[in-house]
Amino acid sequence: MKRTLFITLTALCFAAAIFAAPAAAAAEEIIITGSTTVLPVMQKAGEAFMAADPGISLSISGGGSGNGIKALNEGLCQVAMSSRDIKESERKEGKGKGVNAVRTAIAVDALVPVVHPDNPVKNLTVEQLRGIYAGRITKWKEVGGKDENIVMISRDSSSGTFETWQELIMAPDRTAPSALSQASNGAVVQAVAGNRRAVGYIGFGYLNPSVKKINVNGLEATAESALSRKWPIARELYVFTNGAPAGAVKKLTDYLLDPQKGQKAVAETGYIPLSGK
Repeated sequence: MKRTLFITLTALCFAAAIFAAPAAAAAEEIIITGSTTVLPVMQKAGEAFMAADPGISLSISGGGSGNGIKALNEGLCQVAMSSRDIKESERKEGKGKGVNAVRTAIAVDALVPVVHPDNPVKNLTVEQLRGIYAGRITKWKEVGGKDENIVMISRDSSSGTFETWQELIMAPDRTAPSALSQASNGAVVQAVAGNRRAVGYIGFGYLNPSVKKINVNGLEATAESALSRKWPIARELYVFTNGAPAGAVKKLTDYLLDPQKGQKAVAETGYIPLSGK
């Protein structure tokens, strides 16, 4: 009798485990990768999104806008974060693999030049920034600072921030090879904060007291100047999907665009909501 009861209970537990397994495995995973500029927004919004919808799991990582778009084209992710628009060559590459990259803007950003807090320089023109990063201006005294060499801190070439800087500041020049390349906004902040001769550029959401933001052409980087596009290095931040968002991915993009949800996360991470509020 005892043996029969043991077998029966064991069978019931085994059956319960079998029927419970599909429920435990039901969470749908969305793989998200790309821009380190967009990363804080996605992490902040993603945490609240998963709490609100436990049936969807998000796997979020950085690596740069170019790497994110490449991963989308290779079918390695469902969402690519990017701080720049897709290139025509990337779009063609994706189409050749059956991927139709569709863009969704989720925030506005102001790309901001920064220096060490001890640096007396407060304003630079676009021409001066171009001269510095092209290697033509090598001393801070040439732009109103001390008689010290300028140390250029730049982003790596896979970064959307680098591409934006090239397009809006450097063209038709290119960044000089002597610039010290960094893999993320956070790394740029650390490099500039640790060197009083350094200059770098970062996304608006990465500004903090360890670095001093520089006005450009007499304008200050603010939410208002970025939204109005008066700020000369303003841009939108994007997510790209293969085709129009659908299913769980659409739930995520809808959440990111919701003024009371994802757009609040945009503001809380220091970036600028699409509505400006």
